[in-house]
Amino acid sequence: MKYVIDTYAWVEYFIGSQKGRRVKKIVHDEGNSIITPECCLAELKGWCLREKRDFEKAYFIVRSNSEIDPIFTEDWLDSAEIRHEMRRKVKGFGLIDSIIVAKQRRYGCMIISGDEHFRMLKNVEYVR
Repeated sequence: MKYVIDTYAWVEYFIGSQKGRRVKKIVHDEGNSIITPECCLAELKGWCLREKRDFEKAYFIVRSNSEIDPIFTEDWLDSAEIRHEMRRKVKGFGLIDSIIVAKQRRYGCMIISGDEHFRMLKNVEYVR
């Protein structure tokens, strides 16, 4: 199965929480294909800086276990429409959240996340 993984899921993976163990199981299943939108790398680096974690090590793990997917103009434009649509239903639905959904729609796959903004969406492997 193909998945788009967000920063929330990667952070849980790195801290080794119960949610993270579930994410790790999905990521390491050889039958799965994992995509990390490149915008998540900036969020992940911010988390590493805040938590005094080694970003280069985290980045190596992300690159080794997923495909880093660039964000194109079309993705940003799609995400603006998605954000506009989602803000009617979900307070605080952000632009990066919208990029994740745009990528999920483009690839016709699942999202891996524990972010509350994704809780009510279809095609989400919501880690609890």
